[in-house]
Amino acid sequence: MTAEFIVPLLALMTMLAAIIFALVSKHRTEQKLDDPNASKSTLAKDAPNA
Repeated sequence: MTAEFIVPLLALMTMLAAIIFALVSKHRTEQKLDDPNASKSTLAKDAPNA
C-alpha cells in the first residue's frame, strides 16, 4: 500500500467519525431539550437577584 491510497482513506475515515460523532451529539441534545425533567446547565441556572 502506498501513501496515495492510505492518506485519502484515513481522511475519509476521519470525516466519517466526525460526522457520526456530530449526529450522536445532536440526537442526545435534542432528547435532553425535549425532556421537561432534565436539569439545567450550570451556565443556564437562575442567578439570585443582586
